[in-house]
Amino acid sequence: MFSSLLVANRGEIACRVMRTAHRMGLRTIAVYSDVDAHAPHVAMADHAVRIGPAAPRESYLNIEAVIAAAKASGAEAVHPGYGFLSENAAFADACAKAGLVFVGPPASAIRAMGLKDAAKALMAKAKVPIVPGYHGDNQQDDHLAREAERIGYPVLIKAVAGGGGKGMRRVDDAGEFAAALQGAKREAQSAFGDARVLVEKYVERPRHIEIQVFADSHGNAVYLFERDCSLQRRHQKVIEEAPAPGMPANMRRAMGEAAVACAKAIGYQGAGTVEFIVDASRGLKSDAFYFMEMNTRLQVEHPVTEMITGLDLVEWQLRVAAGEKLPLKQSELKIHGHAVEARLYAEDPANGFLPSSGRLVRLKLPESAPHIRVDAGVVEGGEVSTFYDPMIAKVIGWDETRAGALSLLADALETAEVAGLRSNLAFLIATLRHKSFGDAEIDTNFIARHKSELIPGPGEVPEDALLLAALFTLSERRVRARTHSPWDIVDGWRVGTSQEEVMRFDAADGERTVLVKYLAHGFRLSVGSRAVEADVLREPDGSLTATIDGREIRARVLHIGGDLAVLLKGHTYTLSPFDPLEAAEHSDASAQDLVAPMPGKIIQVLVKAGDAVKRGQAVAILEAMKMEHTLAAQNDGVISELPWSAGDQVSEGAVIAKFTEAAA
Repeated sequence: MFSSLLVANRGEIACRVMRTAHRMGLRTIAVYSDVDAHAPHVAMADHAVRIGPAAPRESYLNIEAVIAAAKASGAEAVHPGYGFLSENAAFADACAKAGLVFVGPPASAIRAMGLKDAAKALMAKAKVPIVPGYHGDNQQDDHLAREAERIGYPVLIKAVAGGGGKGMRRVDDAGEFAAALQGAKREAQSAFGDARVLVEKYVERPRHIEIQVFADSHGNAVYLFERDCSLQRRHQKVIEEAPAPGMPANMRRAMGEAAVACAKAIGYQGAGTVEFIVDASRGLKSDAFYFMEMNTRLQVEHPVTEMITGLDLVEWQLRVAAGEKLPLKQSELKIHGHAVEARLYAEDPANGFLPSSGRLVRLKLPESAPHIRVDAGVVEGGEVSTFYDPMIAKVIGWDETRAGALSLLADALETAEVAGLRSNLAFLIATLRHKSFGDAEIDTNFIARHKSELIPGPGEVPEDALLLAALFTLSERRVRARTHSPWDIVDGWRVGTSQEEVMRFDAADGERTVLVKYLAHGFRLSVGSRAVEADVLREPDGSLTATIDGREIRARVLHIGGDLAVLLKGHTYTLSPFDPLEAAEHSDASAQDLVAPMPGKIIQVLVKAGDAVKRGQAVAILEAMKMEHTLAAQNDGVISELPWSAGDQVSEGAVIAKFTEAAA
C-alpha cells in the first residue's frame, strides 16, 4: 500500500476520500484554486498545494498543474474523485508517466467507455441490450435529423463524451430538432471539448437503475447490487436509493451479471457504475433494461451502496489500486436494509431549479447519527461559487425498511437550515413525504408530474412564517428591554396607548400585516380573520421556540441585510419590515426587463434591438454552473436595448434586454 495520496478534487468528495485515507494511515494532499484557499477539504488535508485561478480549466482540469502538485508534495498516488479529471484518460496516462498510482481504471478502459457511441457498439457486440438509436460518426445536421425520424419521436439527443445531463435534449417533434441539436452540441463542446452527439429513442416511462461494479487486477469482478436514480431534474439526479424498489431477484441478477460482463469486456479495474434505462411501463422485467453508459469512477451516490452493504468503497478503491485482490466474493455480498440519499443543492426549485450562488449566511446540517450520514464540502460562512457544482451536502438515511428510511431522512432534513441563498431543502422534504414516492410510483418524469405538489410558488408565505417574523421582532424588543429603558418592555403595560400595534411586512406575495395586542403574558396576534394567543422564547443557540395557540414551533429567524429570513421545516421565507418610502421609490420600476437569474456568461443573443417578441420567446442563452439556460421574454414587447453581447460575463440581476411597449 502506498503511504501518501493526493486528492485531485474539491468539496464533499475530497473530504470523503480523505476520511478513509486518514483512517488507513495515509498522508493526504489537497489541491485548491484561489477561491478554495480556505475550503474545508484544504483544512482537512495534511498538506495542500495551490494549482491555479478559480476557472476549472486553469486549476482542477489542468493536468500539468495537478501532476506538478503531486510531484512537489511527494504523493505516491492520486485519487480523482468524481467530475473534473476522474474520467480523463489523458490524466490517467499522465499519472502513470509520472510514476503515480492512479486510483481508477486503466486509461484504456476509460477510453472504451468515454465515448457513448463507441461504448454502445462495444456493448452490443458483448450482447448487452442497448436502447435503439443512432451512434454513428456522421454528425451532419440533416443526417441526424433523418435518423431521428427513422427512430421515431420522442428522441433524446446526448453528448457522445458527456454526462450529468450536459449536452442532452429531449425532442418531441421534428420542428424542435434543429434548435435542440445546436443547443446540445454547443453545451457539449463547452463542457467536454467535444460537440459530437448521438440520438436515441426516448423511453416514455424510464427508470434509471445502475449497478455498482468492482474489479481487481487479478481477474476478479463483482457487482454490489443496484441503485435507483430515477428522481431527476434537468437530467441530473437529486434523490437516489438502494436497493431499487420492487426489484425482482432474477432481474437484479441479470443486470448485475450484464454489468460484470461489461467490466470484463474492457479489462476494468476499480470502482465503476454501469447505468441502465429500464422501461417501467409494464413493471420491472428482466428483459426490459438497456445499457446507457458506464461511469468509470466512483459515483456521487455511492454512500447508499455503502449503507446497505456495510462496506467502504473508497477503501476498496485504494486496496485495488495498490494491487490487492477484492476483499469479498460475489457470494459473500449481501443487502441489508434500505438507504436513501438526498442531494442538498444551492438552487431554486420554483425557478426551474436554476443554480444559486453566494455566501451561506446560515448553514446547519442534520446531526450525524448511527443511521444518518452527512457528506458536506462547505461550511457556514462559505461561498457557493459560480465556477463549480452548486452541491452543499449529501444526506443519507438508512433503515430496515424503505418506508423507515424515507421517514428518517425527511425528519433529519427538517432540522437543517439554509439561508443566504436559495436551496432545494423544502423540495427534498416534500418529495420524500409524497405519497406516490412512498408507494414507489417513480420514473424520471416524477418531478415534472408532481411539480405543483412538490414546489410551492415563490410568493407563498404561510401564516406561521408571518407570525414567527412578528414574534421574532417582539423577542428582540424584549432582549433590548433587559438592558435599556423600562419603557421598552413588552409586557402589556403602557401609558396613554391602546396596547396594540400593526406590524407590516413586504413579502413576495405583497404586503402582509399582523395586528399585535399586548397581554399580561404574551400576545394576541391577528392575521386577517385569524387570531391566536402566542408567546416566544429565544433559545441559547439563537433559535426561537414559539407557542401559538398551544402549538410549539421551533424555528430560526435571521437578519439578512434589511430583511428577515424565517427558517421553518426546510423552507426559507423572506419578509421585509415595511418601508413606505422605499416602496414608493420602486413603484415605477419596469416589470418588463429581462434580467439574469444568476451570474454567468452570455453564450448567444437571439434577438436584436427593435424586434417584437412574444412572451416565452427565447432572447438569450446564459451559461452558468456548467449548464446552458435559455432566457425567455416574460411578456410581449419590443426590444429597446441589449446591453450585453456573446462572451460577456454578467452578474445576477443584470438587465439582459430592455423592453418598450407591447408589440401591436
